[in-house]
This record gives sequence, C-alpha cells and structure tokens, in this order.
Amino acid sequence: LRDLPDNAGLQDMYAATRAAGFGAEVKRRILIGTYVLSAGFYDAYYTQAQKVRTLISRDFARAFEQVNVILAPTAPTAAFALGEKSADPLAMYLNDVFAVPASLAGLPAMSVPVGLNREGLPLGLQVIGKPFDEQGVLNAGLAIERRAGFTARPEKWW
Repeated sequence: LRDLPDNAGLQDMYAATRAAGFGAEVKRRILIGTYVLSAGFYDAYYTQAQKVRTLISRDFARAFEQVNVILAPTAPTAAFALGEKSADPLAMYLNDVFAVPASLAGLPAMSVPVGLNREGLPLGLQVIGKPFDEQGVLNAGLAIERRAGFTARPEKWW
C-alpha cells in the first residue's frame, strides 16, 4: 500500500491488494470463472449452468420432503497429503465433486471429520441441510461428531 499515490482511492487499493491473500488454486478458479462469464461464453456456459442449477435445486427440494438433512461423503477420497496434488489442479477439482451440488443449490452444508484412512489422512462426512437451516446442519454435525468420537489431531497444522 505504501506504493500507492496519495490520491489513490478505495478501488486503487483493491486493485493493488486483491490477490495478495489468495493461493494459486483460488486464483486459478477465479480466472476460469471470469473466462466463463466473459461475453462470448455467457450464453454457451452460464445460461446452461443456471438451467442445470435449477434442476439440482428441484432434486434437493424433493429429497427434503422426506428428510431433514442429507449425509454424503465430503469427497471421493481421503484428504490429500500436504502438497501432494498441488501440481494437479484437475485432481483437486475432481475431489470437490461431492461438495458442488449443495453449493450450486445454495444450501447450507458442512463437513464433519469422522475418521482417518490407513495413511492417517482425514475422512469427512458432509451434512447438507434445507434452505436457510444452518442451525439444523450444525445440530446434525455436532451429533455426528459426538457419535463418531473422532478426536485425532494432526501433529502439525500445516
């Protein structure tokens, strides 16, 4: 910020610092999203994606007619070891596949650690709730956490 001229405004500060706190993966996803939303691709991708999003929301609404929360794996695999997939963004995108539907439908969701795989990497259970029922998701997550009795802590947090 010290390099900004004295007459710099809020927009100048944002432009100078916007990406400072983002890692490479977040920057990559922002660039892809910006590209998809550009004028030439808006109709081809965004409009179609909105239609799919509506279908996903309808499917969740039908499911929530019978249940209060939906439980699903957080990811298809255990967490990656630190740095293991940093050079493989496709593997990282694909590991998010189970979390995407709740996000697309705008539903509250959380991941609860429930165990470790053979290599000692965490396994998560995703709790998806009805629209605006964050409290129900938190209550279900707490109940699962208590029942699972998962207390493992990593030796290092990084």
